Amino acid sequence: MSLHRKTEHAGATAGKTALAKAALATALAFAALAATTAHAGTSGSVSLTSDYLFRGVSQNNQNPALQGGIEYAHDSGFYVGAWGSNVSWLSDTVVIGDDISNSLELDAYAGYRGKAGELFSYDVGVLTYYYPGDYPSGFNSPDTTEIYLGGTLAPSETVSVGLKYSYAVTDLFGYADSDGSGYLDANLNWTFQPGWTLNVHGGKQWIEHNKDFEYADWKVGVTKSFDNGFSVAAAYSDTDAEQALYTNAHDNFLADDAFTLTVSKAF
Repeated sequence: MSLHRKTEHAGATAGKTALAKAALATALAFAALAATTAHAGTSGSVSLTSDYLFRGVSQNNQNPALQGGIEYAHDSGFYVGAWGSNVSWLSDTVVIGDDISNSLELDAYAGYRGKAGELFSYDVGVLTYYYPGDYPSGFNSPDTTEIYLGGTLAPSETVSVGLKYSYAVTDLFGYADSDGSGYLDANLNWTFQPGWTLNVHGGKQWIEHNKDFEYADWKVGVTKSFDNGFSVAAAYSDTDAEQALYTNAHDNFLADDAFTLTVSKAF
């Protein structure tokens, strides 16, 4: 998952890239081990979406994306997982002389979920976004690692309100000198009819030493869930991002308002 940005030839961040790759490898190793030792705690999903929006910004030039993930959750509350999607935001950033070849995002994460009382639950963990491919010499790595802390209040079986903060311990998706960036994510989910859920989201992205690229995003949508594990989600999203900064080489404003349709199958 990533934010579109202007291509920058900042100094290479070999140490941060190594940290991100190490975190990814560790989480994937734990995920593989967990999946082989206790299949009962393993879940996953496959999705097809009309546009992969991450924090309100299209990751694949406003084209469809195929996505999938798997997670193992232990009874103790600890969990590990991996997720992937096709993307094009890096290869769509064209600068004369650059040779950027990337079409895939791979994520790995690990964390702990717990409860404090009957109504409140919390979630803390680490997540690494990895973008395999070929990049020009000196290109600031887009690989990113964030730690996160979230809490959810569920006053009834049909309503939940959540707040989550993600903090980048590496440069954020290739922005130069941007470690320490943060994203605040607020969500409201209301199951107003059996199988039908209203989804409301608001978020704010802060980017260290890249203030012009900061923005807020929001989304309103509805999800229909079926007993066989399929679900269909429709959503309208928008941001207040600066158009000139989030328009790619194809002249597409990637942070523009958008309507998306997603079909998923859980297993």
